[in-house]
Amino acid sequence: MRSPPRRLVLLCLLATLVGFLAGGAAYVLVHGIGLLTNIALFGRIGWEIPSFAELVPSWRLLAIPLVGAALVVVLARWSPIIRGHGIPEAMEAILRRQSRIAPRTAVAKPLSAAIAIGTGGPFGAEGPIIVTGGALGSLLGQAVDVSPSERKILLASGAAAGMAATFGAPLASVVIAIELLLFEFSTRAFIPVAIASSIAAGIHSAIFGTGPLFHVPPHAYAGLGKLPFYGVLGVACGLLATVIAKGLFLFEGLFRRLPLRETWHPLVGALGFGLVGLAVPRALGVGYDAIDDVLAGRLALGALVALFAAKLLAWWIALASGTSGGTLAPVLLVSGAFGGIAGALADRFVPGLGITPGAAAVVAMAATFGAATRATFTSIVFLFELTRDYHVILPLMLASVLADLVAFPFLRHSLMTEKLARRGIRVEADLQADQLGTTTVAEVMTRDVATLPAGATHADALRLFDRSGHSAYPIVDADGRCAGMVSRKHLLLGTTDPATPILGGAYREVVGIAPDDTVLDALLRMSDEGVDHLAVLEGGRLVGICTRTDVLRVHSRAAAAERPERGWLSRASPRRGR
Repeated sequence: MRSPPRRLVLLCLLATLVGFLAGGAAYVLVHGIGLLTNIALFGRIGWEIPSFAELVPSWRLLAIPLVGAALVVVLARWSPIIRGHGIPEAMEAILRRQSRIAPRTAVAKPLSAAIAIGTGGPFGAEGPIIVTGGALGSLLGQAVDVSPSERKILLASGAAAGMAATFGAPLASVVIAIELLLFEFSTRAFIPVAIASSIAAGIHSAIFGTGPLFHVPPHAYAGLGKLPFYGVLGVACGLLATVIAKGLFLFEGLFRRLPLRETWHPLVGALGFGLVGLAVPRALGVGYDAIDDVLAGRLALGALVALFAAKLLAWWIALASGTSGGTLAPVLLVSGAFGGIAGALADRFVPGLGITPGAAAVVAMAATFGAATRATFTSIVFLFELTRDYHVILPLMLASVLADLVAFPFLRHSLMTEKLARRGIRVEADLQADQLGTTTVAEVMTRDVATLPAGATHADALRLFDRSGHSAYPIVDADGRCAGMVSRKHLLLGTTDPATPILGGAYREVVGIAPDDTVLDALLRMSDEGVDHLAVLEGGRLVGICTRTDVLRVHSRAAAAERPERGWLSRASPRRGR
């Protein structure tokens, strides 16, 4: 829907404010996680997120997560929306609640995430900050006079700004908002989201430095001979994405069968991932330092295998239990370790390919995350922004689309939509042009219109209705101008004198539409006026009539465009021709 310039300017101004608010929220959340992690697990004061490579297994890895889970349980009683990674809840707010998020969410979500992650939860901060930014945008959209559609844009702007402020990847932040939250790609949506993301990314540069959150050393990606390896890796990542998603759904189902109230599930989850952390401490926490090590190829093959298995299991348990935390960083770490394993094996057995574990890890991250979330374009752009290396584009694209192709038949629902599907909410994954909004009335209207002259009588109208099955007819004067519209209802409620002029009992204010208006405009006018027919007028003259049947015909044409047609080869084949 096209917005007037004045409304677009208002959205841009509001998005600017949202960008600053989300950037500040990201700063508070990331440093809050750092402070709580240092205090709870390392027994010291510090604002930076520490490296879990320094973490020594001890009783803390069981006791501290339980304390954190208990606090999350308390917050969940106050604000139930904080459970899980939050993006499905943001999508539900858009689809079901006109993009309204409760004010307490803007406080409860980052606080619960900081507590859960700071006490060892194997999550990233990106999911909570996306929800927090979205909540800030929604609250601003509830404070000022905007439409629900404009409020949705502000919510998406806040979500994108939160991601941009955390990762320093503004372009990927815009794309993820389009793929997962906006459900539209329009000027009025793109510009505010881009503004909010740009401002938040600038705040990221001021706070965290000019580089992205992860440090990716240069890798050699160029060369046609390497593409077959990345193609095979993409297929493997599609299978990995299936395992990641199906495994999470399985663990969620197991938690739902527990003989405990859902409120207490985070305590069970904390005990579970705490036990995993005793074996592999680096599986806990945000894992940003571990991702850096994977991308730099600093981990041996055995360490990659242990980190891959432990992080995946800990994340399955924690997220399925309803603890507050994000999905992006855990999936990136798991898939990066998987790619590192594949790269290490390729380097060991086929050294001539020139594949390094770090290079394979980058590609595997994009391919797996995109396939698991059905946000393939986002994953490609995101990892490209992280590497800032144009040569990575070819293997990124190839592996990502192959992974999506492999995972598609196995995953009916993605990581982001499965929970919504269980609640009866269907999410359309593909953005398509609205056929009603791109088809003009002139393309579907009936041009050869049966009409009644201005001097027609009640008897003339009855004869016309008897001869045809239409429910209404326009009345035109000698100049072809539409003077009114008569329906069966008018005849039934009007006079029974056959000689009475019909124009006196017809609608004199004709509900009309122009031939160059869209069919969507016609449908909205029919709905607003409570009519089934619209006179199509050009300069006041009747040029056609548009009915609800004509509107439905647009979708029939779209469905017909999806049916296969016989090609030249098929028509030339004698066997197929018979």
